[in-house]
Amino acid sequence: MNPIPLVDLQAAHAEVAEEVRAGFDRVLTSGAYIKGPDVTAFEAEYAAFSGVAHAVGTANGTDAIEMALRALELPPGARVVLPANTFVATAEAVVRAGLYPVLVDVDPDALLIDPARAAEAAADAYLPVHLNGQLAPMEQILELAEGRPVIEDGAQSQGATRHGRPSGSWGLLGATSFYPGKNLGAYGDAGAVVTDSAELASLVREIGDHGSSQKYVHERFGFNSRLDTLQAVVLRAKLRHLPGWNVARRAAAVRYHHLLAGLPGLTLPVTLPGNEHVWHLYAVRVPRGRDEVLGALHAAGIGAGIHYPVPVHLQPAFQYLGHPEGSFPVTERAAREILTLPLHPHLTEDQQTFIAETLAKALARI
Repeated sequence: MNPIPLVDLQAAHAEVAEEVRAGFDRVLTSGAYIKGPDVTAFEAEYAAFSGVAHAVGTANGTDAIEMALRALELPPGARVVLPANTFVATAEAVVRAGLYPVLVDVDPDALLIDPARAAEAAADAYLPVHLNGQLAPMEQILELAEGRPVIEDGAQSQGATRHGRPSGSWGLLGATSFYPGKNLGAYGDAGAVVTDSAELASLVREIGDHGSSQKYVHERFGFNSRLDTLQAVVLRAKLRHLPGWNVARRAAAVRYHHLLAGLPGLTLPVTLPGNEHVWHLYAVRVPRGRDEVLGALHAAGIGAGIHYPVPVHLQPAFQYLGHPEGSFPVTERAAREILTLPLHPHLTEDQQTFIAETLAKALARI
């Protein structure tokens, strides 16, 4: 069996190569490298895909979260509640926006923000994270917020829905990343903010264009975070394929469910009722011997991974928050147990069978 990557970017590129090549030729001929028509077109297409009125392209997903937070114009040091089980960029963006990250633990099954824990935290805003391809329990978060702003981190949920509502359409704003490995990935860094508010969309756009809506007039503090036109070409091409790719991801997840069901020493991922999952990641849990199992998979050429081995609160950069080990037990247990298996639209049944067999053998040796 040839090596099996965690994500097969080459296979995805092969499907869109001609569209991307034609788009690049169009941009290079026109010279519209910044704020080109492909950026405008992609923003409209992604807004429609997300079920909102506006999308604003950004240079990356971390900037998208920060810009969404800055657009709310919260007072310095305002407290933003977010789950401890997330990539560091979520908390990083809060700090960069001049706000204070308030970490809370996650539920023990889906590992998403736990509304009960969030209710215990003093908050000025909420930043739920849609992890692994499914939405957080947004109706509970909105009820808890009682009118305080809610911003969605949808970097892992492009195309996912909850009770039929798309990722990014629940909060005042949603932020997403188009990092290459995402369900909708660029050929480099890129991101977007989505919202139904024309006013907030305008503020986000100004912030990402040096605080300016008129050349050489800077109404507010901003910085440079615009979606590159060539990346917009890639994203437009891939967006047309995304619904079909997400269907293929769901089919692969179902195959994993069947292949791995009942395997001793393994816990399968849980989907919250009401969620339509897009399986950005297929994250199983290995309560005993996770690192040994990972090593066995790697030795067999299987590109499994870990998301995330060191929680945010235990990262050196966030020691100042004052959360020692033991502060968020569910998150910390997940960090010790999570094992991410290869999953992408081009994963074959034979590859999944080999992964399942290799995983079973590794678990049997623990």
